[in-house]
Amino acid sequence: MCVLTYLPDNQGGFILTNNRDEAVARPKAIPPKKYNIHGKTVFFPKDALAGGTWLATSEDFTLCLLNGAFQKHTPTPPYRQSRGQIILDFFKFNCPEHFIQQYDFEGIENFTLVILSHQNGKRAILEIRWDGKTLYQSKKNPNESHIWSSATLYSDEIRHLREKWFADFQEKFPHKTAEEVIDFHLNGGTGDLHNDMRVNRNDELVTQCVFQIVKQEAYLSFSFHDLLAEEALRYRVL
Repeated sequence: MCVLTYLPDNQGGFILTNNRDEAVARPKAIPPKKYNIHGKTVFFPKDALAGGTWLATSEDFTLCLLNGAFQKHTPTPPYRQSRGQIILDFFKFNCPEHFIQQYDFEGIENFTLVILSHQNGKRAILEIRWDGKTLYQSKKNPNESHIWSSATLYSDEIRHLREKWFADFQEKFPHKTAEEVIDFHLNGGTGDLHNDMRVNRNDELVTQCVFQIVKQEAYLSFSFHDLLAEEALRYRVL
């Protein structure tokens, strides 16, 4: 839920990759598997503590939630519900527009939600930011690459630096493979373990796992790298 990259291809597909940076004290995530959510088949890793998720994919949509909106905020608990429930609740609705119009965001901590639509081979990206009071939304070009980093963990300076690393990576690997993107998520940076793509902040907050979704015209697959157990799982879904 802390850094997300999106890379489109020329055939309507994409590579979406996420690092989950989390406190070591928090139980590690349950690896992704198939669930029936509001009558829809959805694949996602599950938060072992709260039961929600930060990243999920279905036939038509892929969503990722990052903590924080624009700037680091001061939490003001108690909150009405966990942010990890938002993605699962999304599947109650038929489209992002209905979700935005009808969902109750009050009483939820600040977040950024990326909604990637891939219905009938057509891509669209909607970014939602909730600062605790106001909901902001913007459309992103689905034919361009994007990177997001959590506002709660990374300053503006570090987020801009990560954008540069991502641009440099794409220049170095113009025909990127899914494996090369994983390598960037594991090894990108300058050697600063507090702010590199894979973080380790005094063994208190670490990158626990990397989750990648690859969508192409004929299939959908994903991989889950459990960095704590040093295990990697790969699935072909469609």
